[in-house]
Amino acid sequence: MSEGRPLRLLGLHGYRQSERRFRQRTGALRKALRGRAELVAVSAPHPVPGGGGEDGDEDDPPRGWWFSGPGTFEAGEVAAAPAGLEESLSAVAAALAEHGPIDGLLGFSQGAALAAMVCALRARGDPRFPVAFAILVAGFASRAPAHGHFYREPIALPTLHVVGDADAVIAATLSRELARHFVEPVVLTHPGGHFVPAAAPQKKAYLDFLDRFRPGQGQAETPGAGAV
Repeated sequence: MSEGRPLRLLGLHGYRQSERRFRQRTGALRKALRGRAELVAVSAPHPVPGGGGEDGDEDDPPRGWWFSGPGTFEAGEVAAAPAGLEESLSAVAAALAEHGPIDGLLGFSQGAALAAMVCALRARGDPRFPVAFAILVAGFASRAPAHGHFYREPIALPTLHVVGDADAVIAATLSRELARHFVEPVVLTHPGGHFVPAAAPQKKAYLDFLDRFRPGQGQAETPGAGAV
């Protein structure tokens, strides 16, 4: 990254959200990171069947990164025929190219699961995903056998995993399981539920993690660079 500018994070929203909804729900986090990191959010390519979502906005339908069943998604489902992931990986690659330079990823829920897959590809040297780290909030590993290849090897990319002890949507055990697929993950636990926390303890953890990637701060070497 260039000297003096904030880090730039590509934001990947949760299932049944969108770029606009994600920005609304990360206002406290964006304020906490002001001057240190900025968020560039994008919408998933797949509208979720069923209409305008929680607020009835037909112009901003809820979206998803992939489906575990026909037009549906459950994080714990062992999906025999998941659909839509390749289009979403291409959408992330296009967003990184369009909005770059992007330093890292910030994923929430299904977006965190997708970000973990991107990390796996990056660690293998995939040139489409030039990111150095990821923050994964309420993440999980896909149960679909077709996605198992993402987790066969330890993922050597720096990550901060944010785990809500009271999360009733993505259980804390699932987020901790995802963290174990990474080499030396940093795990931040908070007492809340299914949201992106930004209170003082979490703010400190975010900034401590992000400072590793700022110029002159002993930036971690990006695994996978120059290796396939």
